[in-house]
Amino acid sequence: MATDSTLQTQFEAAQAQAKTATQRPDNDTLLSLYAYFKQATLGDAGDERPGTFDFVGRAKYDAWLKLKGTAPEEAMRGYIFVVAGLDYD
Repeated sequence: MATDSTLQTQFEAAQAQAKTATQRPDNDTLLSLYAYFKQATLGDAGDERPGTFDFVGRAKYDAWLKLKGTAPEEAMRGYIFVVAGLDYD
């Protein structure tokens, strides 16, 4: 699946920028970042949902599953948008 090289470059830059945030994002923001990243790089969630007592795994899976059918390019744009809202010095 080919993507616009400019968008790919922006997505990669956003990944690097996310690591420089001055404050740890809240859990909802972290789940959004995770879901957009997974959708952009792997496509739709396909594995079985994690077990009942894997609370973190289930939350991540559910966030990713909500993006089912989202094109990789759109997921990259979502990731870039979320990263832009993080706190930086």
